[in-house]
Amino acid sequence: MSCRQSLRTVTLGLGWIALLTAGSAGAQLQPPQDPVGNPTTPSKASLGKVLFWDEQLSSTRTVACGTCHIPRDGGGDPRSAANPGAVHPGLDGVFGGPDDIFGSPGVPASRTDGTYILDSTFGLAPQVTGRRTSSSINAGYSPTLFWDGRAAGEFVDPVTDQVVLASGAALESQALGPLVNDVEMAHEGRTWPEVLARITASEPLALASDAPQALLDWIDGRSYEQLFTDAFGTPGITAPRIGMAIAAYERTQFTNQAPFDTFLATGSGLTPLEQQGRSVFVASSCDRCHSLDITSDHDFHFTGVRPQADDAGRFDVTMVEEDRGKMRTPSLRNVELRPPFMRNGRFASLEAVVDFYDRGGDFDAPNKDPLVRELNLTPTERNALLAFLRRPLTDPRLRDGLAPFDRPGLYSESSRVPVVGGTGVPTAEGPTPRIVALEPPLLGNPGFTVALFDAGAGGTQATLAIDFQDPGLTQPGSAAFALETVSLEVAKSGDRFASVSLAIPNDDTWLGRPLFGRWYIPGAGSGAGTAVSNLVTFRIFSSLQNGALFLDGFESSDLSRWTSVSP
Repeated sequence: MSCRQSLRTVTLGLGWIALLTAGSAGAQLQPPQDPVGNPTTPSKASLGKVLFWDEQLSSTRTVACGTCHIPRDGGGDPRSAANPGAVHPGLDGVFGGPDDIFGSPGVPASRTDGTYILDSTFGLAPQVTGRRTSSSINAGYSPTLFWDGRAAGEFVDPVTDQVVLASGAALESQALGPLVNDVEMAHEGRTWPEVLARITASEPLALASDAPQALLDWIDGRSYEQLFTDAFGTPGITAPRIGMAIAAYERTQFTNQAPFDTFLATGSGLTPLEQQGRSVFVASSCDRCHSLDITSDHDFHFTGVRPQADDAGRFDVTMVEEDRGKMRTPSLRNVELRPPFMRNGRFASLEAVVDFYDRGGDFDAPNKDPLVRELNLTPTERNALLAFLRRPLTDPRLRDGLAPFDRPGLYSESSRVPVVGGTGVPTAEGPTPRIVALEPPLLGNPGFTVALFDAGAGGTQATLAIDFQDPGLTQPGSAAFALETVSLEVAKSGDRFASVSLAIPNDDTWLGRPLFGRWYIPGAGSGAGTAVSNLVTFRIFSSLQNGALFLDGFESSDLSRWTSVSP
C-alpha cells in the first residue's frame, strides 16, 4: 500500500471514529453549503420545487426531474424494480442477459415536431437509461454527481459557455443535463432556446394534482416569468437560473432526523441488534467508503458488480486507466427505501447486497478496491448488519412523504393517462397494429402525439380517427376530434410505424367527454383489407391550479356508457 493510500485509510478511519463518538458533542448533520453566487432563499427553493416536479419541462410533457426521484423511495426511481418497461439491455444489446440494467424510463425517441422515431432498442416505448437513477436526497453534499462524477463543481452556462459559479455547484451542473438528454426528457437535438420557450409558455404545474398547499399558495396563479422574477429579483428565464433554482430546492432535501442522528447526538436510540450491526459495519471496513456523517467518502471505486468492460464509469470522465469501471460511492442514508441497488439495479434487496460484499464481489480487475474481499459473516452478524442499514439510517419524514419531502402528484401517476386496450383487425402477417398514446390530453396542449407500430408490410398510409365513440373496425369517413392520414415510415429494421402530433383546442366544451381513437391501414390486412389498431380512450382535462374545471381520468369499466363497439 502506498503512503498516499495509507494516509487516506487512516484519515477515513479517523473520520468514522469521529462519527461514532460525535454523540458527546451533540453533532447533527448540517444543511449542504450553498456555492458562492447561489444562496438558497425560500422563493428560489420554491421555484426549484415547481420546476423539479413539472412534467411540462420534458419534450413529451410526461417526465419531470421528480419522476425518477421519488422522496418516499429514498429519492430513487421505484419504477426500476421488477418493471419490464425499465430494463436496458446493457452492452450486448440483448434483453434478458446478465448485463441487463434496471434503469429509468424516459421519453420515446422523438423529433422537434413531436412525432416519434422507432428506436432500434425500445421501439416507440419510453427509452431507458443505461444506469440506475442515483438518489436526489442528500445530493447537495457531494462535490461531484452522476455515477461517474461528470457533473462537477464548476457551473457553466450551456448557452454562452461562460462560468456562472466557480466551485461547489455540482447540483447546478447536474440539474441541466436531463432537460436536453434525448433519452431522459428531450426530443432529438433539443436546444436550450426550445427548453426556455417551453417553460415560458407553460402554466406552472398545470399537470400536477394534490400539490402541497404551501406551494400552491406561493404560485398564486402566477406565470413562470413572474415566479422567476420573484426568485431572482429581475425578469428572465435562463438556463443558469433553471439550474440554480432546482439546485436550491435540492439543497433543502437533506435528512438529519433518522434514529442514527439521535444516536450521533445522544449516544442512544439504537436497539442492541442495531448497535451490533454498527459494530459489524466498522469491523467489515464498510465505514472506509461509507464514511462521515453522510455515509459516503464521495470517491470512486470498482467493486466487482460487473466486469469493467460493461461500463467504463469514472474513466470516461478522467481518461485515467486506474479509474476504469469505478463508480461514485452512494450515501447509505435511507438506503432501505430505494431498491434495486447498484448502478445497474442488479440486486433487488439489501440482503443480496450484503451477500455480494460478504463473498467479496463477483468480478475482479487490477483496480478492484482491496477492501472488497470475503467477509465470512455469520448469520447473526449478517442479520445485525441488515438491521443497522434499515431503521437507523431512515429519516421517517422521508419515508412518510412529510415536509420538506412532500410533493405534487404527477400526471404519469394518474388515471388521466390515455388507456390502451382491446382488439383490432390484424395485418396479413398476423399481429394487430398497436396504438401508442402517452402524452397528456391537457386543454390547450399544442402537441399531443398518437403513434402506431406493428403496421405490417402492406399499405403505404395510415389514418388516425378520434371520435366521441369507438370509430369501429372499418375506417370511418369522418371523426369529431381528428381524422389524420399520414405516410407510414419504415425503420432500419424494416418495421413500419407512424405518428401524428395533434393540437388539443383550448376550448372548455371539450372538457371531460370521453374520446376514442384507432389507426387504420388500408391494404395491410388479410386479403389486402384494412388492418385496424386496438383502441385508445382518454378525456381532455384542465389544470387543477388555474381554477377551471378539473376532470380526472376514468376506468375502463366506464367505457360501455359511451361506445357502441366493444373495446
